[in-house]
Amino acid sequence: MRFQYAFQKIVDLKGNEKTQAEWMLSSAIGRLQEEKKSLGELLENKERMVNQLQEAAERKAPVAKIQEFQMYVQHLEQCIEKKHSDVKKADVNVQMKKTQLSHKMLDEKVWLKARDKAKSSFQQSMLLKEQNELDEMATVRFAMRAR
Repeated sequence: MRFQYAFQKIVDLKGNEKTQAEWMLSSAIGRLQEEKKSLGELLENKERMVNQLQEAAERKAPVAKIQEFQMYVQHLEQCIEKKHSDVKKADVNVQMKKTQLSHKMLDEKVWLKARDKAKSSFQQSMLLKEQNELDEMATVRFAMRAR
């Protein structure tokens, strides 16, 4: 007799939910890395522009050109502030997805453990049934010899 778990579809569902949570976490981590990379590029651009601004000031460039550099640096600083906010949001999202994944993993583990327990109980009952049949056969043989 083969073991069939009555709640196997729920176990499968929990496994699928865990897999989906893993994908969501992977996606959130990818988004966080993109935001960090973008922030790094903005910081590099700002540093480059600050250097160009200093060089322009040292070369006694026209005031209009220096103001243009300053305005662009200010714009980059605003973009960097916004990007810091985006990185923080992406990081919060990653933490939230990690928490969801751990809940899904725990939920799946509970159902898998319940299935294993049911399977173990089933196997024990089958062994007991087999042992009872062997005992009955031995009793019958003994009774036949006794006649």
